[in-house]
Amino acid sequence: MKLYVGNLSFQTSSLDLEDLFSSAGTVESASVIEDRETGRSRGFGFVEMANAEDGKKAIEEFDGKEVQGRTIKVNEAKPREDRPRGGGGYGGGRGNRW
Repeated sequence: MKLYVGNLSFQTSSLDLEDLFSSAGTVESASVIEDRETGRSRGFGFVEMANAEDGKKAIEEFDGKEVQGRTIKVNEAKPREDRPRGGGGYGGGRGNRW
């Protein structure tokens, strides 16, 4: 079961997440998402638990818990939506003349 973990301290590492969630069950993987350009934490991450039972236990144990001075949000991760890449939104003056 893949979990979304939000409102993380910017000092929280992937190893910190793995250590924290291992008390709820077997952690398959844990990763804090980082900004591509700066390498700094974006304040959220994902933890993959070995099974649904461990995942539910982790949600109950950690959702709303204070970790490193921040109240974290933990829930089941939703599948990533396919989004078009590039383009920049708002037209950017590329052929969008009124």
